Formats: sequence, C-alpha cells, structure tokens
Amino acid sequence: MSLATDRGKPQSADKPTLYKQIRIDIERRILTGEWPPGHRIPYEHELMSLYGCSRMTVSKALSELAQADLIERRRKAGSFVRRPTFLSAVLKIADIRAEIGALGRSYGYELLQCSRRTANAADRDRLGARKTGKVIAIACRHSADDVPFAIEDRLIDLDAVPEAATADFATEPPGTWLLHHVPWTEAEHSISAIVADEQAAAALDIAIGAPCLVIDRHTWRSARPLTAVRLLYPGDSHKLVARFKGG
Repeated sequence: MSLATDRGKPQSADKPTLYKQIRIDIERRILTGEWPPGHRIPYEHELMSLYGCSRMTVSKALSELAQADLIERRRKAGSFVRRPTFLSAVLKIADIRAEIGALGRSYGYELLQCSRRTANAADRDRLGARKTGKVIAIACRHSADDVPFAIEDRLIDLDAVPEAATADFATEPPGTWLLHHVPWTEAEHSISAIVADEQAAAALDIAIGAPCLVIDRHTWRSARPLTAVRLLYPGDSHKLVARFKGG
C-alpha cells in the first residue's frame, strides 16, 4: 500500500509541524472518498518511512484523526477508516438490512424506480445544493419476513458522489451502499407522523389513513450535500428509542 503526497517527501525544515501535514494528507483522502470506510491506513512504520519522521510524530497525527472519529485504531491490526456513525442523542444512521437482520427476521429488498437525470429546482431545493448538475432518484421497498417494513425515497447528488452512477441498486439497497462506500461528516434527521395516502397504503400494505412514521434525513460531507432520503414506516410496527446519560 502506498500513500503518495502532493509535494514529495518533506524536508527537515517541515518536521516541527510534520504531524499536521500527515494528518491533513490522510484526512483529505478520507473526506474525498479515496479511502472508503474500512480501508486500512498504512502502518506506522510505512508512514515513518514515507515522511522520514519518528513514530511519535506519526502516532500524534493518527491520534488526532482518531479523536476526530475519522479513523479507528485497533491494537495489533492497525488503523482503519472509521465506518460512519451519526452521533446523536436521538438516532444513528442505521442500515435497514442490518436492522432487520438484528431482529432475527428475513430481509427483502425491491427496487421500485431508479432514474438518472439533470437536477431540477425541486431536486436542488431538497438536497440544499445550489449548483447540482446530475442526480439519481431512487424508490425502493424494504421488507421483513415478506411483510413491507419501509418505503425509501432517495435522491443522490452525482456531482458529490459520482461513483453512485455505476452502483447496482437493483441488488444492493442505496442506504447500505452509501454507508459502506461514501464517508460523511454531518447528518440531520427530521421526524414526523402522517396518515397513509392511497399510494403509501398500497406500497406498505396498510389501510388508507393508517398512521405512518416519517424520517427525513440529509447527509453532508464537509458542508457539501450528498444525499436526501425520506423513509416511511407503518406507524404500528416501528418505534424510535433514544437512551441518554446524565452529566
């Protein structure tokens, strides 16, 4: 594994702040998606050789990255790009497939619609992006034991996530794909309740007018919008749980 710097090997004069440059180099690769979640960071001795510095300098850079929740340091195994987690008192970004599996139920997935298009005003407004060029619009259904679990309506900004253009969303749910391939730095949830209209009732196999739980989520990377999604759940079969610690 190699880590090529943009300016070549640092000179001695740079060594007092070299740990910052190591941190910036690694951080840039993570935030641009060059190193996806789960990617192994070069070992400390590899970074020492590349930058011509001490283990203490490398360790300081990696420690700051770990404190920023960008990498995970595992004893004897090395350091890895941290898989994204949304640190919130209310919710985390969950993989619906994993969530259903954790309940001991059989997961099912159906892609209902997937289209690639030039972003219109409504798309840009939904994403919160002024200059978005292309987007992918996806609608899909998740099921548990062959019973509808949730409907997903998602928009992905292709300018920010160009690799999504070649993803196979017919076989892999978009949420699962994004969690495993696209690093993010900020997310926001909005939770509401609605009653099912005719379309939602048919998709979720519930009665028209039945209560539904709605989660709207926006995700960013370094202030750049990545995706916006609306998840619609039958109200009588889904709940949100938050646990708090005082002090």
